[in-house]
Amino acid sequence: MTEHDPACGVAHGSAPAGPVAVGDTPERVLVAGFASPVAGALLRIGAELGWRPVLVEPDGDRPAPAGLPADAVRVTTLAELPGELAGPGADVVVTDHHREELGVLLRDALARPVRWVGIMGNPRHEGPHVAALAGLGVPAADVARVHRPIGLDVGSRTPGEIAVATLAGLLADRNGRPGGFFPPT
Repeated sequence: MTEHDPACGVAHGSAPAGPVAVGDTPERVLVAGFASPVAGALLRIGAELGWRPVLVEPDGDRPAPAGLPADAVRVTTLAELPGELAGPGADVVVTDHHREELGVLLRDALARPVRWVGIMGNPRHEGPHVAALAGLGVPAADVARVHRPIGLDVGSRTPGEIAVATLAGLLADRNGRPGGFFPPT
């Protein structure tokens, strides 16, 4: 990095780190689908990275995940979100692929102008979202917009590690980068 590199100035404290504009939305929004330990870590760390945290949890009796930021917006459906929170600055991450509401949440995310939609899960098996979305009449082209697997392959095992890998992948995607280490010089 050169001394004229903006990232270098931010790292050394000589330049302010400001919000990153995406489309017409000046802020990043991170929507986590379903209350889970990974959702809590994802939203907590995402808030530190500049995303506005949103939790979608259809079960109103389910407790919020540990560590959920105090300013997190909590809703039961995507339809409850104001447009600016589910618009072109929003990244939607589904953290539990075993929930019966999976198809509805993804269908609703795909119907909004969000920037990115992904679901966690084992890439060696077809994701349950494929059948769930097909059962709701979602066209195959829209189903193909759902990213899976998500995040960088770093061997994550804990909720925090999974969140870091997922957020690193989202940052790489936002910045048009492949993710991973820099090539040797």
